[in-house]
Amino acid sequence: MTNETQYLRVIKIFGGTTVDGPGLRTSVYFAGCKHHCKGCHNPESWDVNGGSLMLVDDIVNEIEYYKFNVTLSGGDPLYQDLDVLSNLCDRIRGLGLNIWLYTGFTIEDLQRDKKYDKILSSVDVIVDGPFILGRKSNDIIFRGSTNQKIFKRDKDNKWSEIYT
Repeated sequence: MTNETQYLRVIKIFGGTTVDGPGLRTSVYFAGCKHHCKGCHNPESWDVNGGSLMLVDDIVNEIEYYKFNVTLSGGDPLYQDLDVLSNLCDRIRGLGLNIWLYTGFTIEDLQRDKKYDKILSSVDVIVDGPFILGRKSNDIIFRGSTNQKIFKRDKDNKWSEIYT
């Protein structure tokens, strides 16, 4: 990716949150989600034109300021420009930070579609699947419903389920 001006549509960046993965994290909430899960805790994030356009450089500066590992959420980050999102992930990884990605897509969906290959190799953990209100649970860690799974990527780019 070149150094051209790159933007992503961001609703908010939270530094020091503890609900979007282990430890203190910086969570970046992106605008846009077509999953429209019944009972979604963040339906205002569905609008692909919501939030505001934010330079990747500015997002990285905020992440660098907090110095916490990073969670990408929303909305669904995968409704952003994937090349620009991949560039953001590369820059975050360049800071030595861990990246969790929350998405309404399943890991199987992502692995079947080559357009997600770069993202799959750029993040460390994926929390997958849509929120299903009928499977909502307060007894599972880092997820809202029991159909959602958490996968960690190993050094060989293989994914295995964690926090089962």
